[in-house]
Amino acid sequence: MTPILELKGVTKRFGATVTADRLSLTVEPGAFFTFLGPSGSGKSTVLRMIAGLERPDSGQILIDGKDVGGLPPWRRNLGMMFQSYAVFPHMSVAANVAYGLRIRSWPSDRVAARVTAMLRLIGLEAYADKNATLLSGGEQQRVALARALAPEPRMLLLDEPLSALDEKIRRAMQGELKEIHRRTGTTFLYVTHDQEEALTMSDRIAVLNRGCCVQSGTPESIHRRPASTFVAQFFRGANVLRAEALGASAGGLRLRLLGAEMNVDSAPAPVAAGAALHVSVRAEAIRLGEAARIQPVHAPARLASTVFRGTLRDYVLEFADGQTATATATHDLALVPGAAVVAGFDPADVTVLAD
Repeated sequence: MTPILELKGVTKRFGATVTADRLSLTVEPGAFFTFLGPSGSGKSTVLRMIAGLERPDSGQILIDGKDVGGLPPWRRNLGMMFQSYAVFPHMSVAANVAYGLRIRSWPSDRVAARVTAMLRLIGLEAYADKNATLLSGGEQQRVALARALAPEPRMLLLDEPLSALDEKIRRAMQGELKEIHRRTGTTFLYVTHDQEEALTMSDRIAVLNRGCCVQSGTPESIHRRPASTFVAQFFRGANVLRAEALGASAGGLRLRLLGAEMNVDSAPAPVAAGAALHVSVRAEAIRLGEAARIQPVHAPARLASTVFRGTLRDYVLEFADGQTATATATHDLALVPGAAVVAGFDPADVTVLAD
């Protein structure tokens, strides 16, 4: 199957700032593909280059196997949603949705049928004749989504479209976007800096940093097995800890972590005995109390503090070697700061990081 999108060695600079550094990746048809990264990582610039709003300094952008470098935005057959709602204030909901169809000279009967289908898709049939600016923020964003999807684009590009919404509406819109993606089968290219949003909605994620793709894969694989310290620290709940390599073991690597020796999966690159390295352990993988005793590895610690987070509680631990880590539990363990505790975890949950 030909990828719907290919980036081949794409580079873009603004003065001394590199926003895309020989970036190469592929997107399969029908995917919900997310560019995730902190502010300044280059993700919005990459989206704008795909849309044709920016030109790369070098490299190729291929859509359906064809180089679109010389095509203006309006000839790429792409839809786009922005952070702002960008609905036309002088138009009704129906007129907003119909706008892109009319400038493409669709016949009136086809426009009417498509507008009706789009309003049904977003659940706003009853608001067709209402001025779009009188709707709530979430409803306006749905109008913008319908307007972008109405001309049947090959891909829909979404540049942080939910960041202006409050949390309750944003969570609802996440579910609606995912459902609309499923029902339409349109390829979605999504930009966000919000890790939870990316994990919740995406089929695949490309994590960007300083214009480079530092890791790509499924949400679960990136969340559970970060490739580097940057990726691990970018996702909430990952503990990055120092460890010492002790040598190769059967099918993996033996190391010392928090005073305990264990065998883990192989490191990303050969590691000499005695080498210092970093590993990642998810906070939810560290057990305390009775649950710790059945884990293969144990390490004594002191409870430094606790943080209540609604359905979760974080326990900040201090270990004998001076390192700190957070364990997350779904219930109150009745521990008080200063208490001596035992932390337990499985070496299978330890990921050796490549830095």
